[in-house]
Formats: sequence, structure tokens, C-alpha cells
Amino acid sequence: MTSRYPAISADITNLFAARNTHAVEVAILQPADPFLDMAGEDLRRRIFLTESETGQTLCLRPEFTIPVCLDHISSQAGTPRRYSYLGEVFRQRREGGNEFFQAGIEDLGDRDTAQADARSVADAHALLSLALPGQPLKITLGDQTIFEAVLAALGLPRGWRMRLARAFGSAPMLQAALADLANPPRNGQLSGPVAALVLDGDLDGLAQHIAGGMEQAGLSASAGRAPADIARRLIEKAELRSVRLSNEAFAALKGFLSIDVPLDGAAAALETFAAGAGLSLGVALEKFAARAKAVEALGLPTGKIQYDAAFGRPLDYYTGLVFEISAEKGDRPLAGGGRYDRLLTLLGAKTAIPGVGFSVWLDRIEALRETAQ
Repeated sequence: MTSRYPAISADITNLFAARNTHAVEVAILQPADPFLDMAGEDLRRRIFLTESETGQTLCLRPEFTIPVCLDHISSQAGTPRRYSYLGEVFRQRREGGNEFFQAGIEDLGDRDTAQADARSVADAHALLSLALPGQPLKITLGDQTIFEAVLAALGLPRGWRMRLARAFGSAPMLQAALADLANPPRNGQLSGPVAALVLDGDLDGLAQHIAGGMEQAGLSASAGRAPADIARRLIEKAELRSVRLSNEAFAALKGFLSIDVPLDGAAAALETFAAGAGLSLGVALEKFAARAKAVEALGLPTGKIQYDAAFGRPLDYYTGLVFEISAEKGDRPLAGGGRYDRLLTLLGAKTAIPGVGFSVWLDRIEALRETAQ
């Protein structure tokens, strides 16, 4: 583990203090299950797993959002509360080191979601502007809630809505899902017992059957998807094969995903789309418009912030706003974040706690700072 903190670290912690955050440190070794269950396929396959003396599956900290939320729940701290962090995370990567520094803010418990969302984008933009003075930045926004509202308004069954929602944030997964939606695949070959359990929709029975097979094969249920997750996916796939979207509805979905406009015109573009498709986006669109106004009120250049209806981030816990900030001529994000209103409840909070936050990649920022010198 490297001990060399980035040169900009002191300036970042001063910025966090000025923005009324509570600096928090969380353990490097974390329980693996929350990440395996909630972080998404992309991060799940890059986690470094290990095991405690008691047999508990642990992992090296791959990100900060889940550990900060777990720490908040265990501390029983009140809300609203803003946490900041700066430390190392550990992921298997094709490029760069497997351990690198991230910094960010997690904003928990603010019920004014439009204001909290805007503040998160503004905080991330301020951090990058501090670390990279004079560097032109581009901001891309997406919205999981708007996407799910369109799916619901189109009358897609729950299974399809869940599959497409999970694919949001991964262009290959979304394209594959849309291809299957246009031309549902034929039923795959399943063994007799599995086929019967899938046909009956027996989730518990199928999960037990899969767990037994994994145990006989010497496979650990914690090393990948849980048996219940595999069973759920098999049943969903069987249900999905029976659905074919109408040409009109499919064209509307494709039309929505093609919306890519500056934020100051995004609410109007969504209203025009909804009216043309005969859909009602209701509260989701109202919240979107309120957030855009809040972003503008904080002084961010909404004409230079892009709303891309097909843009998402590959983490399963996002529920609303998602965003990334990169150098204007760069192809890798320097900061990324979003809203995760269900996460704390899933992690064990007794009451619902809304949350939004972001992280910055300090190794990428350092590389740009060195290039600029």
C-alpha cells in the first residue's frame, strides 16, 4: 500500500472543511457482501476478496460510498450530515495501479433532493477547478428516475423494467437488452428440474436447487452471484421471452434514449418527447426541472452541462441523478457520482435516508497536473 498522498490533498481537505463536511475514515477491510449485492457487475468482478479467521468474506475497500453509509448507520448520527473522505481504494484495473486515491463527499439525509443534487455537482466541479485551474471541464448528466418513468409509461412489464434499469449505465448491456426486446430470444436449454422450477416461478425452490449444485461443485456462493440472484435472473429471463414491445413503443424508447441536449433545454426537450409519444412523466419530470433550476442557481453553466438520456453509471445502487465530469478533451471521467435513496435502507438503516455523493480519481487529476507543468 502506498503512503504517498497526492500533492493536492491538503487543498482538497481544506475545501471539504470550508463546505461544512465531516471528515471520516473507514476501514480498508470491509465486509464483501454489500459490494457483491449492491455495487454492480462492473465493480463486483474487480474486487479483491479475502476471508477472516471466522470465515467471513471480506474485501479490500473498492470504493467509499458503501463504507461511509455503513459507518453512518453504525454511529447512529443524525441527518442531514455531509461526510468527506480522502484515501485509497483497491480494484483490479487494466490500466494504472490496482490501488489509487479517491476523494469525495457523501451528502446524507437532505430532503430537498433538487438542492442536494445540485450541490453535489457543484462540489465536484469546485474540487476539480481547484485541482486543475484553467482546465476546461465538461459535465454529463443522466437520470435513472426519468429513464424508469419512461419504461413505466410505456407499459413495460416489471421484469423488463428491472432488466433495462440494471443495464442503465452500461452501453453494451443496454444495447443487448434493447436487441432482445426487439426480437425476444428463444427459450434456452434448461435441465428438467431447473426448467420445471423456472416454469412454476418457484424462486425459493430454484435458489435452493442452485445452491445445492454449487456446493456439490465446490463453488463458494460468495465468490459471485448469490443463488437467489441467479434464480431470480433465470425466472426473469423466462418471463422476458414472452414479451415483445410494439413498434410504436419501441420507437418511443429509442427516441428517448437519443435525447442529448444542454441542461438548460433538457426539461423542455423531455416535455416535447413525452407529448409526442403520448406519455406522462409526472413527478419525475417535475423533479428534473427543479434540479436544473437549482444547478443554475449555484452558478454552474447549464448551457455547458450536457443531459444525455442514455447516460448512466455502472453501479446498481443509483436511483436518480447520475453525473460525470471530465476534461473537455479527455475521454476518462475525473469525477463521478449520483443519488442513491434506497442504499441506506438496504444496508440496514431503520428509516429511509436519501443520499447523493461523488468521488474524484486523484491519480487521473495528478496525471493532468503533471502534463500541464
